[in-house]
Amino acid sequence: MAFVTTAEVCDANQDLIRSGELKALQPIFQIYGRRQIFSGPVVTVKVFEDNGLIRQFLEEKGNGRVLVVDGGGSQRCAILGGNPVVQAQNNGWAGIIVNGCIRDVDEIKGCDIGVRALASHPIKASKKGLGEQRVPVNIAGTRICDGEWVYADTDGVLVSQTELSV
Repeated sequence: MAFVTTAEVCDANQDLIRSGELKALQPIFQIYGRRQIFSGPVVTVKVFEDNGLIRQFLEEKGNGRVLVVDGGGSQRCAILGGNPVVQAQNNGWAGIIVNGCIRDVDEIKGCDIGVRALASHPIKASKKGLGEQRVPVNIAGTRICDGEWVYADTDGVLVSQTELSV
């Protein structure tokens, strides 16, 4: 996937787009992290102004997966910071997509991992561990389920029900 753009994937898979098996997220995310192109199977987390579950997942081996976090679109605090992103990079996660805010932007920019988020915010989230894991989430106009596939580059983010052979 590294040499095939999301635009080319869309052009080659119009039938999957029409059937809803391939969807493009609305272009609401900022690009963070050094890896601008990433893909992998999805793991979903749903939280609100709490990053305990996010940290718990990123402590696991990522095996090329992408953590998709529905943070409810909150812009009152950051639910992801530099330390968990460094840990995710070291544990082999391909990327993290956050429907919410992050912080420690300069540190994250230096990490070899893909990160997408709505914005940055200096206030940290709580760490109570509240939320749901591996549930369908709705972000950027798209329903995303655990086990689907994400393909991201500088043109946008695609979600496919299955791994695409491109």
